[in-house]
Amino acid sequence: MASRLAQAVAEALAHFRSLPDLVEVEAYACRSRHLTVRLNYTSHLPCHGIEEPKSEEAAGVAVRAPFRTPEGRRVGFGSAPGPPTAAAWREALTRARQGAVADPDFSGLPAGTGERRRLRRHHDPALLRLSDEALVAAGWRVLEGALRTFDAAGILRSTDPASLGIIVGGDVTIRQETMAVGSSHLPVQADTAASALVNVTAMVEAWDAKGTGGQVVARLADLTEAAGVEAASSALAARGGVRVPGGVLPVIFGPAAVADLLTYLILPSVSLEHLLRGTSVFQGQLTQRIAAPALSLADDGAAPGLPGSRGITCEGLPTGRTALIERGVLVGTLANAYEHGRALRDGAAAAKLGCEPNGAAEALLPRNGFRLAGGLRSAEVPVGIAASNVLLTGEPAEPLSTLLARVGRGLYLGRLWYTYPINGLRAGDFTGTAVADSFLIRDGRLAEPLAVNAIRVNDNIRRLLPAILGIGAEARRVAGWGADEVILAPPVAVAEVPVEAIGPGEPV
Repeated sequence: MASRLAQAVAEALAHFRSLPDLVEVEAYACRSRHLTVRLNYTSHLPCHGIEEPKSEEAAGVAVRAPFRTPEGRRVGFGSAPGPPTAAAWREALTRARQGAVADPDFSGLPAGTGERRRLRRHHDPALLRLSDEALVAAGWRVLEGALRTFDAAGILRSTDPASLGIIVGGDVTIRQETMAVGSSHLPVQADTAASALVNVTAMVEAWDAKGTGGQVVARLADLTEAAGVEAASSALAARGGVRVPGGVLPVIFGPAAVADLLTYLILPSVSLEHLLRGTSVFQGQLTQRIAAPALSLADDGAAPGLPGSRGITCEGLPTGRTALIERGVLVGTLANAYEHGRALRDGAAAAKLGCEPNGAAEALLPRNGFRLAGGLRSAEVPVGIAASNVLLTGEPAEPLSTLLARVGRGLYLGRLWYTYPINGLRAGDFTGTAVADSFLIRDGRLAEPLAVNAIRVNDNIRRLLPAILGIGAEARRVAGWGADEVILAPPVAVAEVPVEAIGPGEPV
């Protein structure tokens, strides 16, 4: 597939070069698939346990080019669905011509960064060859892990397990993508990537108990029952959840909650696009301290063996490691070639970034230009900016037991829901509701579970980051709902977090 797409892109470019109105041109072709099997077990209602597998496939071509017109240079983007036929390329080019507009921020198609491609043939072929039967078997493996965990606790063998209202839902999803891209300045290259994601929610309705589990892997052999076991174990641990009043107290955010803060607040704010628009919470702070010295953050799209890795961007440039925050200092951005060129031409860029762009070449390297829709490469959308493998680390990285002892008395929030910025991204204000896997912390230990939907965090990310007390050593891979990136997130302890009770609560 990759070689066929590469050949089609090369043939399209050969034809496009003969067209007199094209200043330069980029051709892109891809085929992506989501394979999903859904978990649907209910102890009190008839069910199949596993629903039929579903697939969603997208194939198409895209053209990006500046055109010579009587009114001057106009830049256009056009796409067409289906395989890369001559008719599809003509349709995409026609749409690019028809939609071309004057764009003073367009500095030209990318011509290389001086870096070399690090990943080739990095995908697991077994994920690309996965049959429907193997996908269904993976779903059963996850579900059976949850049911065995409930059974070991004795509740599936109780006199009336249906009265407990045991529910296990979620999905196993396989992502497959193959693409090729080339331009007037860059040779034709192809890339193939695949990964597997599992999200599971388990509930015991009679106890008002809920738990979650997840897994993100780059190899089919690593796809196990672990997410089902985790979700059921968490639901069992949530029995007897208590409500607490609001207040300001120390909080340990679990890995899934940390991933939410990164996905919806921090990563958009380190995007070069948001910085140049003036909508980042870190406006004008490149090279300045924005977080506690313990925190470092990087994005690495070329890390071998990680689920978010790809060999090249959708602009044909090498992926790689970009340091974003080092020991609390903002040192880098997520960038694509368009925003990189825009930064170099913007006379106000120094004020927007916090330093002269010409003196910050490493911080602005375009390693994150992707055409993504629903986490998969797509010819239907223009190049945007997306993270890949996000690595949050601490210096020192400490065991969870050490963080718990440091907090002493507070909350452990395992999973947030509806986490989003309020008052605009730049303000830094955000809210999020604790929906599962959360506990009181007493005497430096996890104590009673929190009732679901009982606590809402209302804070500001600009205040939260410098207030970090410590960063855990037990990191795990998290892929948020609909998120493009995979985050390697540890627990993070923060001092004096404002929380609001949802309903009546007892003193902590």
